Amino acid sequence: MNDLSWLSRSELLVGREGIEKLQRSHVLVVGLGGVGSYAAEFICRSGVGEMTIVDGDVVDPSNRNRQLPALFTTHGVSKAEWMRERLLSINPDLKLNVINEFLSPERCKELMLNPYDYVMDCIDSVTPKLTLIEEAFKSGRRVVSSMGAGGKTDPTKIRVADLYDTHTCKLAFYIRKRVKRLGVSQGVRAVFSTEEMDKDSLIMTDGSNYKQSAYGTISYLPAAFGGVAASVVIRDLLGIPVEVQKRPKRMSRSVIRKKGGIND
Repeated sequence: MNDLSWLSRSELLVGREGIEKLQRSHVLVVGLGGVGSYAAEFICRSGVGEMTIVDGDVVDPSNRNRQLPALFTTHGVSKAEWMRERLLSINPDLKLNVINEFLSPERCKELMLNPYDYVMDCIDSVTPKLTLIEEAFKSGRRVVSSMGAGGKTDPTKIRVADLYDTHTCKLAFYIRKRVKRLGVSQGVRAVFSTEEMDKDSLIMTDGSNYKQSAYGTISYLPAAFGGVAASVVIRDLLGIPVEVQKRPKRMSRSVIRKKGGIND
């Protein structure tokens, strides 16, 4: 067993047995942007013994307001390679697998041949996100998926629910509809926000990397999503109950019309 003295404060909370459970666990984190970079760090700092991280992107100046790898000195640097150095600086004994590429459907199927104890979907592009959820679900892996953190500012509105019990979030609405057609049933944990999105913060993009548009973001909100997602994984691995929200009853159509929105 490696020297675990650096986890002494965690051991006070979860016990030696809890630390050893985490040491025996393997967590896959796909997407190392505003949500995933912080989620990966929190997983590492918890003492998880093996991680696989996946991202083919490089740091862009616009990432600096919210992403852990994004510094003035790292423009153009691979996010996955930067996170490799970061995570191994935290825990040199971590067994770390780094995949510096965007997730294609074929690569996703290959990845699911590995025995992960948990899959973290921190992807912000719809097509690869759907692929990962589908393949992870069908392979029997435990999954937590981050929904939309853009266009929002209130971290107290972040919730955890089964994907099919999410609401208000437009990304979650779209993902629910699509994964249902792919044969994904209940069982995927989702981190989402009940805050209404600021629609005026939308911009269209060039469509690269499966991404057609983006919403404005604030520094702390994606990190808060990453923290909640990491907590779901860590608590599940330790057998600590995770409170999940149930979908509220549908509002009447008259109430929906008065609110000027849709009941998704």
